[in-house]
Amino acid sequence: MKYLVILFFLVAYISNAQEYKVADLKIQGNKKLKSSFVKKISKTRTGVVLDSSMIEADIKLLKRLPSIAHAYYQVFPAGENTYNVFYNIEENFTIIPSANVYTTNDDEFAYRLGLYEFNLFGQNITFGGFYQKDIYDSYALNFRAPFLFSRRFGLAVNYQDLTTQEPVFFDNTTADYKYNNESFEVLGLFQLNFTNRFELGLNYFTEDYEYKFGATNPNVPQELRVHKLLYKLIYEYNNLNYDYQYVEGFRSILNFQYVTSRNEAQLPDFLIGWNDFQFFKRLGKRGNWANRLRLGLATNNDTPFAPFAVDNNLNIRGVGNTIDRGTAAIVLNTEYRHTLYEKGWFSLQGNAFLDAGSWRNPGGDFGDFGDTQNLRVYPGLGLRFIHKKIFNAIFRIDYGFGVTDNSTQGLVFGIGQYF
Repeated sequence: MKYLVILFFLVAYISNAQEYKVADLKIQGNKKLKSSFVKKISKTRTGVVLDSSMIEADIKLLKRLPSIAHAYYQVFPAGENTYNVFYNIEENFTIIPSANVYTTNDDEFAYRLGLYEFNLFGQNITFGGFYQKDIYDSYALNFRAPFLFSRRFGLAVNYQDLTTQEPVFFDNTTADYKYNNESFEVLGLFQLNFTNRFELGLNYFTEDYEYKFGATNPNVPQELRVHKLLYKLIYEYNNLNYDYQYVEGFRSILNFQYVTSRNEAQLPDFLIGWNDFQFFKRLGKRGNWANRLRLGLATNNDTPFAPFAVDNNLNIRGVGNTIDRGTAAIVLNTEYRHTLYEKGWFSLQGNAFLDAGSWRNPGGDFGDFGDTQNLRVYPGLGLRFIHKKIFNAIFRIDYGFGVTDNSTQGLVFGIGQYF
């Protein structure tokens, strides 16, 4: 027995002696992004055991950051059983202006102008806002620092004063309302591990509806001002891997909200939630298959101010600008993206897509999903003009045409991939 114990400790000593350690983690290629920030969020650090799977996980995390266009690593001997690890960074340009121009359902001219910094202080902090003119004036300010306190803990603060002209659907008729939503939101951000993260917080907002024109109903108020408190939980599972414009892997995002009203109308509290399931697959050297399935449900089924919109900027390309609303939704977007031309910083990508969805009507039931009046199927084609060294610098043009009853068709412009 004594000899077995001696043999055990001898084997353990020899195994430990052969362990390769990290002598130093060095960051190269970064200019604006702080090396201290990269080291803060990396698991690889001086003195730890050299582990290729840990290094690859760090690189995968870095490539997800808005401030980084691409990242790779190198390992060189530094001494006896020690190695230097080099993280090579290709930065994105991260001060990004945005300009969207579109028309409303009444053919009114509308636009949104914004400016965001996605790498404030070299710490991967996002700060910025936008101004929107869509008949009425709107604006917003956003601050998001996912690694503000540590590799795991961050903070997001958002303010919004959004005013639009919104259609309200009831009794197979439509009315137009001036809708204002002023909100202030604070979220705590928590990264459990490489693939799982949470957001938890409060949103205090005021909704103001003012009747403009269209149908009326004694049960539908023409003026309504409601103060609401929203408790929000977001859970994301993210196992995506990025290689410039190509994406591969699976991602799931759950957004769950509990809304309470604080006003004389004594509106009932309700729950609303939706989950986006995303799946991406590389096909050959130039192809990318992208999919998104959204399932959404709200418990305030009897409201004419339903939360889930049918809108070509959100879910069905070519359908029109907020043409209908529902209290539950099932939407599938699938597309094949193919790089047609690529040289240096520029890439031209074409895509063929199919958008399909159905909604539950306010006051309806789940049988509404099978109603042909609620079903919309829109195939289409599009182009993507991509700057590979500027974060989210993807200008997209899509043309969708409906194949279901009473369908429309049209162009949809935007910044960034549709999903």
